Amino acid sequence: MTLSWDPELYRRHDDHRARPFLDLVGRVGATAPREVVDLGCGPGHLTGVLAQRWPHARVRASDASPEMIAAARGNGVDAELADVRDFAPGPETDVVVCNAVLHWVPEHRELLARWARELPADGRLAVQMPGNERSPSHEVARELVADRVPGGLPAYGVGTPEEYARLLAAARPGAVVDCWETTYVHPLTGDDPVGDWIAGSTLRPVRDALDDAGWARLRAELAPRLRDAYPPDAAGVTWFGFRRVFAVLGP
Repeated sequence: MTLSWDPELYRRHDDHRARPFLDLVGRVGATAPREVVDLGCGPGHLTGVLAQRWPHARVRASDASPEMIAAARGNGVDAELADVRDFAPGPETDVVVCNAVLHWVPEHRELLARWARELPADGRLAVQMPGNERSPSHEVARELVADRVPGGLPAYGVGTPEEYARLLAAARPGAVVDCWETTYVHPLTGDDPVGDWIAGSTLRPVRDALDDAGWARLRAELAPRLRDAYPPDAAGVTWFGFRRVFAVLGP
C-alpha cells in the first residue's frame, strides 16, 4: 500500500516512536555485518542509528513514500524509493531491519517467511509491527470512518508473538527466534494528543481518501471521543497505551 505521508506530523511524537526501534535493534546480535538494510526508513532519522551501531557496514535504506524519501535525503540518507514487497536479501545482506511497516502489508507473513529463507547463513532479521487495532483509539476511529471511506479503516491483521515465532522457525529450521510484545504507555500532552498521534500514522489512508473539509470534520468529531476514551489526568497528561509486536531471527 502506497500512502502519502507527512514527515513533520509523523515525527511530532518522535521520541515515543523511536523507542521501539531502539529496543528492536538492541536485540540484534550481529557484530560485523557487511550490509544492513533499513526497510521502510521513513524520514531516515533512525537509519543513522544503524550506521552508528555498525560503522563498517554498508547501510541501505528504502521507503515506498516519495515524501518520506525526500525527507530522508534531506537528513543525509541516500534512500531509494521501493516497495517493501519487492525486497530480496542479497548474498551480503547480513541484517534486515523492518520497523513499523509490515502492518500495512496484508501478505506480510509470506514476506517474513521468504526473507527468512533467503537470508545468508549468518543473516539476521528484525521486525516490529504496531498491534493496536483493538485499542479504543482505533475502535473510535473505525466507527467514524466506516461510512466515509470505502472499505473503512484498514485492518492490520498483526498476530501474536507465538504465531510469528512458529512461522519463522518453520521457514528457517535451526535458527534462533526471539519474539515478544510490549505495550508502551506514552505520556502525551496537547488539546488532541491521541488524535495527533493516529493522524500521523493510522489515519493516513483515511486522509488520502478525504478532501480537506472532510478531513477537518473527521478530526473535529474524533477529538472529543478520543478525550473521553483517554481522559487526561490532573496534570493534563494523557496516558496512551500502544501495543507492539517484535520478531528477531538470527543464526
